[in-house]
Parts: sequence; C-alpha cells; structure tokens
Amino acid sequence: FSPADGFDQSYLYALLTNTTPDYEDEMYSPCSETLPGFNSVGMTITYIVVFVFSLVGNSVVVYVVCYMEKSRASTDIYLMHLAIADLLFTLTLPFWAVDAHSGWIFGTFSCKLLSGFQEASVYSGVFLLACISVDRHFAIVRATRLISSHHLLVKVVCCVVWLVAGLLSLPVAIHRESLHYKGFDRFICYENLTGESSDRWHVGIRVMRHAVGFFLPLVVMAFCYGWTMVTLCHTRNQQKHKAMRVILAVVSAFVLCWLPYNITVLIDTLIKGGSLKVETCDTRYRVEAVLNVTQVLAFLHCAVNPVLYAFIGEKFRNELILMSYRSGSVNSAGSSRSRNTSASVVL
Repeated sequence: FSPADGFDQSYLYALLTNTTPDYEDEMYSPCSETLPGFNSVGMTITYIVVFVFSLVGNSVVVYVVCYMEKSRASTDIYLMHLAIADLLFTLTLPFWAVDAHSGWIFGTFSCKLLSGFQEASVYSGVFLLACISVDRHFAIVRATRLISSHHLLVKVVCCVVWLVAGLLSLPVAIHRESLHYKGFDRFICYENLTGESSDRWHVGIRVMRHAVGFFLPLVVMAFCYGWTMVTLCHTRNQQKHKAMRVILAVVSAFVLCWLPYNITVLIDTLIKGGSLKVETCDTRYRVEAVLNVTQVLAFLHCAVNPVLYAFIGEKFRNELILMSYRSGSVNSAGSSRSRNTSASVVL
C-alpha cells in the first residue's frame, strides 16, 4: 500500500546491486526510472489535503463516541476503532508526502515503523467495515441485538481484528529499509530483497492483499448489505429508504475508492510476474500513472469514512449537536431538537 510500490522491480534491483539487467535487444532497454510528466508537488499537496480532512473528521468521531459512553452501541464501538485505524493511516501521510517530493529522508527505523502502521491500518479498516456490515445484518435482518449489543464480544472482535492486521503487516515492516536509489540520487523506503525471490515475494504479498485485504471483506459486505436491503424492501418502515441510501453510499464509496486501485495493482503484479508482457515503455508509463491516481483515490477513503459512517448517522449527529450545545457552540433550540429526534443508527 506504500507509494513506493510503484517502482519497477527489475530495474530497481539493478540499480541497488550495481548490475545491469540482461536484455536480449536494445528495444528492451530499461525504461526511464522517472515517470514523464509526474508532478511530485501535486502529489505532496494532495497527501497533505487528505491528511488535514481525515485528521479532523476521524478525531471528531473518536471524541464523540468516547463522549456518548452510556448510549454507546456495538456499531459505535466499531466506528471508533475504524476512526482510530483511519487516524493511524492518516498520520503516515505527511511522511509519504515528503517522500513523494524529496525521497525518504527519515531513516530505516521510521521506514519500517510507518510502513507497518500503514499496512496494519488498511487491513484493520477493511476488516472493521466488514464487521459493521455483519453487525447491521444482525440488527436489521435478524431483528435482534442479542449478539450485536454484547459490548464484550464486540471488543474481543475488535482486538482480534487488530491482532490479525498486525500479523499481516509484519512481513512488510520486517523487510522495509531505507535504500539508496541511484536513478534519483535519493533514498527510498522499499523492501530490501535481492535475487529471484524478490519478485515472488512481492507477488505473494500483493495476492494476499487482494484476497484478504479487499475481495474477502467485499464479499462479506455485499452479502450482508444485500440481504439487509432485501429485508428493508419488504418491511414497512419510514426510515427504510434513508437506510437504503446510506447502505448504497457505504458500499459505493468502498468500491469506488478501492476497486480501481486493486485492479491497477493486480495488472501491475501480473506485469511484474511476467504473466502480462509489456513491450513498450509507453504502456509501462500508463500503468504507473494510473497506479498513482488510483492510489490517491484509495487513500481518500480514510477521509470519506467519517462522513459515511458517522455524520450521516442520526445518532452521531444528535450527540454532536448536544456536545456543541453543552460547550456553548449552538443554541438551546438546536439541543432540544436533537433530544426529541430519534437516536437510532441508520447504517
């Protein structure tokens, strides 16, 4: 998930080991290590903008959920952990912003630590999205809160999610190092692997990311939310249309933000693994350009989450208004309206 994933494997290996790739003909000479037309300043600014919006939105979510301790439901606990995961991911963005413009200047320890944090936060965030879909399934389809309202069980599930995410992030954190990249005369944060095992290792990690970090949670979300929408269609409920809109927004945002990136990374993986033959540098540049764009779109999801899972939710909105009233930010009329409004979660 790191911005360094876009570097060409074979050429990078040659630069790091002072060797020259074995090309059969001049037409297969190494492509330029820089992407033509790539604007590192624009990428840096984009990372900073996402950082600011995500930091503010997710911090508000954590603060509000911690504030509503007595009325906290199972979904609220998942939301808080999701916001923490997004915050953890967000805190790594300024470092990648600097890296996009000036290279990795923070050393090997920071490279390992921040890469591990980013990897773990992405895995935990996706897993928590799946947990929320299961929680909504039990609350709406099963019409019971026997399981979903059990706070101890929910906390155990969240701990398991973080543990699994941490374990899945270990391979990247262990192998990442600050390496000198001669093509740019700069350092990069990248896996320090050499030989034939390098490509196989990268392909294996990417396949695991696709399967465990995207497609499996997507199947769980599609099943649970699909069943939930069918149930709402057959239920006479004044809030069903609003709930269906929120569900569609949730699934659509997840798919729109992460699917393009995963498809592009899959194509890039097939190219690096030799399954797809790239005969021109022009084609390679297009893949790299799309990879950069879709990566920014995927990173943007951490800023979208607070809006979809919290600000649209009626309960969260009421609690936020009540907190603002008690701090003197809004008038008493606004607080009265928030207390008289239903506090049910519509997700």
